[in-house]
Amino acid sequence: MRRTLTSRRRLLVQTLALATTAALLPAAAFAAPAPTPALSAEDRALVDKAVAYLQGLGEAKGRFVQTDGRGPPTSGELFLKRPGKARFAYDPPSGLLVVSDGGRVIVQDKRLNTFTAYPLGATPLSLFLAKTIRLDKGVQVTRVVRASDGFTITARDGGHGTAGQIAISFADNPMRLVAWTVTDAQGRVTQVRIEGLEKTSGLAPSLFVLKNPNTRAPDPGRLGL
Repeated sequence: MRRTLTSRRRLLVQTLALATTAALLPAAAFAAPAPTPALSAEDRALVDKAVAYLQGLGEAKGRFVQTDGRGPPTSGELFLKRPGKARFAYDPPSGLLVVSDGGRVIVQDKRLNTFTAYPLGATPLSLFLAKTIRLDKGVQVTRVVRASDGFTITARDGGHGTAGQIAISFADNPMRLVAWTVTDAQGRVTQVRIEGLEKTSGLAPSLFVLKNPNTRAPDPGRLGL
C-alpha cells in the first residue's frame, strides 16, 4: 500500500515538474522535437482569445478530477488567484494538498508525511498563473484543435527541447477553462478536468499559504528568551 501511494505522489511531482532538468530524465527524452508547423491566422486568433481569457480570470474556484492511469481518478476543490496562486485540495481518502504561493508549488502528502516545494516556473501551472501570460515567448504552440463546443491548445517548452507537452482545453459560450492534459517526457499522461469553474472574489489569503508541519519552532528557552 505504501509503495502504491509513493508511486502516485511521484507521478504528481512529475506532472507538476514538466520542465524537469536533464539530470532527472534519460537522455533519449531530449531528442530534438519535430519542427513546429506554422499556425494559421484562425489558430492564432484562438490562442489570443485563450490568453485574453486567462489574463482576465483573476480569482476563481471550482472542482477538479485528476486521471493519471496509475489508479482510480482523484478529485477535489480548486482555487485560483492570479497572479501566481492556486490551491488543489484533494478529497479524502487522498492525503494530497498542492498549493502555489506565488513563487513555489508545494506538495504535501499527509499519508506519507512529506512536504516538497518546486519553483512555480518549473511547472505547467506557470502557463496560466503568470502575471503576464505569454504563449509566444518561451513556449511553442504546436497545435490548435477546434471542437463543436470549444478548442484545445497544445504547447511545449520552447527553451529546453524536451519531449513533454501540455494541452489546455477551453469551452465556448461561455468561454471557460475546462481541462489540461500533461504528457511528460516518458509519454505518461495526466489529465486534470475542471468542473464548474466560476469567477469569484475575496478568497482568503490563507488558502495559498502552506507551512511545513514537520518544521518545529525553536524552543524559546534554548534561545534565552
